[in-house]
Amino acid sequence: MIIQKPAVAGTVESSDALVSVEPGNGSVELTLTSSVMNQYGRQIKETVMETLERLGVDNVKINVVDKGALDCTIKARVECAVFRSCDASEKDIPWGGAVK
Repeated sequence: MIIQKPAVAGTVESSDALVSVEPGNGSVELTLTSSVMNQYGRQIKETVMETLERLGVDNVKINVVDKGALDCTIKARVECAVFRSCDASEKDIPWGGAVK
């Protein structure tokens, strides 16, 4: 997928994550801020990168502000932000197939 415009998904509430994406400069640029960075920072980064890879995104600036979200929440927020940035309609969203 090609990131066409800036998009955001999520909140900064406890147990959630705010994910913003915008077109990149030829690579994946991840910025991560987390209230549990020392314990789970590496796992959060892996989850974000794996989700982007499964979606076929390789040119993006992505900012994640994590407030203790579970992996499934992080995946959902990344997926939603990417789909919003591509103007994907309900017909175009591969429900149940894009993110494992």
